[in-house]
Amino acid sequence: MVVNEIDMIEKFLNEEQDPKTVEKIYQRLTDLLTTGEEIIYIAVQKKPLVNLLSDCIALTNKRILFFTPANFGLSIKCDDFVWKDIVAVYSKEELIGAVFTVKTTSGTELGVDYLPKVQARKLYQYAKERTEAEREARRLRDLEAKRAESGSILFDGAGRVAAQQPFVTASPPANSGPVHSDAQTSAKPDELTEKLKRLKMLFDNDLITLEEYNRKKLDLLSEL
Repeated sequence: MVVNEIDMIEKFLNEEQDPKTVEKIYQRLTDLLTTGEEIIYIAVQKKPLVNLLSDCIALTNKRILFFTPANFGLSIKCDDFVWKDIVAVYSKEELIGAVFTVKTTSGTELGVDYLPKVQARKLYQYAKERTEAEREARRLRDLEAKRAESGSILFDGAGRVAAQQPFVTASPPANSGPVHSDAQTSAKPDELTEKLKRLKMLFDNDLITLEEYNRKKLDLLSEL
């Protein structure tokens, strides 16, 4: 093993991880990493009494991987999930060790027990941050999808919703004279109706709150 690889492995031996297990998982991980993917943390199961064939959990900046020994330790089974597919993470500390579990968008739950508590806390801390970031990203994607469906909603940089007022260019008919004030007055209710309809559409699609809807409606009616 080269010196650089030894240094890399030592980064994951600070919370009671078994060195031989980490070395084996690290070598397997390096074969699985994609472009731009980096290993963040490796946690190793520590069973009471006999700690053979330990399960492991590895976190990268792109996904979470569960490693389970198979064929009496001759091979390793790997289950991996990208972060956008993780909807919840759980950590439960017990009398001996802790249990770390994840739940995916498909309803699948996968976990490892008998983890040293400090390792389970590290897993939970990082995984929680990533799932919250992905949840916010999903929320913004859903808002963008609704915007595309309605075609009349704008979003600012913070993801807040703002109504886009209709832009109407009126061209007077040929040979018509100047527009009189009574014609302008009669056109105003039609424009107000369109604005109210668009405002109601925002509320019906849960893009603005009831308080925002009522306040904006009163502002529009005050223009009469």
